[in-house]
Amino acid sequence: MSSPVSTGSFDLSLLGWDESLAAGLPEHTTPARVARVDRGAAEVIAADGPHHVQYNARVRRAAAEDPVALPCVGDWAALRLLPEGRLELDGVLPRRTAFVRGGVSRDSRGGLSGDGQGQVLAANVDVVFVAEPSMHSTDFADLGRIERLVALAWESGGTPVVLVTKADLFDQGLSELLADVAAAVPGVDVHAVAAERGDGVAVARGYLSGARTAVVLGPSGAGKSTLVNAMAGGELMETQQVRAGDGRGRHTTVHRELIVLPGGGLIIDTPGIRRVGLYDISDGVDLVFSDIEALAEQCRFADCGHGGEPGCAVMAAVETGDLPERRLASWYKLQREAAWMASRADARLRQEQTRKWKIIHKEMRRTGRNRT
Repeated sequence: MSSPVSTGSFDLSLLGWDESLAAGLPEHTTPARVARVDRGAAEVIAADGPHHVQYNARVRRAAAEDPVALPCVGDWAALRLLPEGRLELDGVLPRRTAFVRGGVSRDSRGGLSGDGQGQVLAANVDVVFVAEPSMHSTDFADLGRIERLVALAWESGGTPVVLVTKADLFDQGLSELLADVAAAVPGVDVHAVAAERGDGVAVARGYLSGARTAVVLGPSGAGKSTLVNAMAGGELMETQQVRAGDGRGRHTTVHRELIVLPGGGLIIDTPGIRRVGLYDISDGVDLVFSDIEALAEQCRFADCGHGGEPGCAVMAAVETGDLPERRLASWYKLQREAAWMASRADARLRQEQTRKWKIIHKEMRRTGRNRT
């Protein structure tokens, strides 16, 4: 029988547990939310408190076949009590949302290459805070990175919110910077935050009313842990100063962790992200570049590639300055990457199907079932 919404000494509804999740809980198991993961084990919060649990063989096999199936921070897990009195992680309940980045591996020349696999950075997240420091080299904000993260946020099923952090270090032109960021992500809320002095913290906190869960994503030195501490009202996460020379930070946070905030809501702090590959993209890129998609509908040809064809409304907007050339270049880049990752995923699927049929045919030959 599935466990009720509120059990034991801790009300799981404060972590987001509800009747729809309870309906999917396997019999004779106990629900818990994953707060942190290690190799083959996880820290979880159950109704009777925190537990350190190992994955069972079924969970390990599923993760070996598909890394996306690996338990992740934010997951709801089913715990099973073993005869010796030990709990094990028996499975992961279906995710409502999942922030997945494309896999990254080293090629034979030592460079980075997408491997067609994905990595789940956070699960069952309602809000994705994209943290971008207001002082990034000489460009003040990496608009391309913001576009990429917001595309993945839309794809996750969560709601993206861009937080321009360390706004107190920006001497002048902050309103112009916010306008540039807002133009890069149409339809997405953009806020300035100076967490150390509390500016904008209440606004960010407002997105987590009830038991909503947020994840904070961004580069090292973006002030993610400082923001989490400000929202929690205490020094929960260690922080470091950025380098004075280039404004970059070190990876103070080395693991993803789910934190229950006083007064309700949860937040997941994450290490700084150096590279974020696209993964299984469908509408995310189109939503980020809705302005380009709207212009494309005015092109003379339905299959216009926006590369010099006659009657191209997109290129006309670039020439008049209505559409920044940088933005079109970013759209091209993400479209190419999404198509490439899709082809890699298809290739992996074909290889897996070929491998399975080889095993089947080998077994048939061994048993003689293919003889006439």
